[in-house]
Amino acid sequence: MKKVLETLYNIYRIEELRERIILTLGMLLVYRIGAQVVLPGIDSVQLADLSSRADGAGLLGLLNAFTGGAFANASVFALGIMPYISASIVVQLMGIAVPYLQKLQKEGESGRKKINQITRWLTILICVVQAPAYLYGLSALGVPDSAFVLGRGPLFIISSVIILVTGTIFAMWLGEKITDKGIGNGISLLIMVGIIANLPLSFAQEFVSRVTENNGGLMLVLIELVLWIVIIIFCILLILAIRRIPVQYARRQAGGATADRTVYGSRQYIPLRLNASGVMPIIFAQAIMFAPAYVGGIMGDSDTGQWLQTNFSDIFGLWYNLVFALLIVLFTFFYTAITVPTNKMSDDLKRSGGFIPGIRPGNETSEYLDTVMSHITFPGSLFLAAIAVFPAVVVKLIGIQQGWALFYGGTSLLILVGVAIDTIQQVNSYLLNRHYDGLMKTGKTRRSSI
Repeated sequence: MKKVLETLYNIYRIEELRERIILTLGMLLVYRIGAQVVLPGIDSVQLADLSSRADGAGLLGLLNAFTGGAFANASVFALGIMPYISASIVVQLMGIAVPYLQKLQKEGESGRKKINQITRWLTILICVVQAPAYLYGLSALGVPDSAFVLGRGPLFIISSVIILVTGTIFAMWLGEKITDKGIGNGISLLIMVGIIANLPLSFAQEFVSRVTENNGGLMLVLIELVLWIVIIIFCILLILAIRRIPVQYARRQAGGATADRTVYGSRQYIPLRLNASGVMPIIFAQAIMFAPAYVGGIMGDSDTGQWLQTNFSDIFGLWYNLVFALLIVLFTFFYTAITVPTNKMSDDLKRSGGFIPGIRPGNETSEYLDTVMSHITFPGSLFLAAIAVFPAVVVKLIGIQQGWALFYGGTSLLILVGVAIDTIQQVNSYLLNRHYDGLMKTGKTRRSSI
């Protein structure tokens, strides 16, 4: 405990770090306040049915979790930051096939700024499509017509669309400012705060269910917490696990006009991540998994339609999770293949005079890196799929409530763990640069020599 207090005191002593943390917390607070501001013309008291549906599982539960409850509150941030995430994914995938985007990716900082600008405009376009769909879909989600105080005429729709689009743009601006002036990746922090906002209520509901309803008691609650910590540890291992490929740099001559000296080759490593695709395979798979139930609804009362609706409407069902896990494995290989450029890595090594011991530079190095990446991606994809379907396991085997079970794996937990690790690393970099011990044990690498 003394060590923790000392570390917190060291964080406070670094003025720049302290200001960045305060700025980050302030902007996150603004985002959370905005998530509670209901759209003008909607009676917040009559949103109970929407809240009850969004508190459960399925697509509504995921959207509500990522927006920190703003979706169920029909707030000005109801669309959240997800349109920006969708636009970023689209631009990233288009960068594989569109020559103009490929050219921008090679232009360094100027190209990155242009790509960011394209992403922002695409975000606005997505918001313009999603905002009317959200407003017209409120009735289907259980919001009564009486909740629309001013009616649902053109004036309400147009003004609400403008507010929703502006809310997403403002959230995007908050995220970028946190990235530039605060701590960590601002967009990821906004998503993480939204997810954490649902955690206390979900745990409280689980606790009350276990203790007051004689459904296992306090001992089972403790077992669930221990299991949750174990899953978090496995997520940390999945995120941090790497395969180090040794690289040798040939010796070279260096010196000026008066003297030459030989700089001998040094051994370094290429870190290949066990899970190079992050949570993207889960996001892609979740987007596709809503299609079978939709197709089943179109097919109506036929045997196939009923089977699709029955087996793919429940995200904790057997067939849903089997197909879900298979899609995650496939998308992990696909996304890793397009985001880990082994050919470029091989060319960069060759230009810098580096080589992998025992492997010839050029195509042979590229093939070797591709083979190693494939070998480590397979167990990584299985591990990722296991974490993604684990909420269904705890629901079926232990009887955990669905809202609390979502924190036992899937996108929510991986985002929480990943963003927490990234933020800790950012804070550690400031501490180590000032010759303080870091937040993690691995941070004890530098001491002041003065």
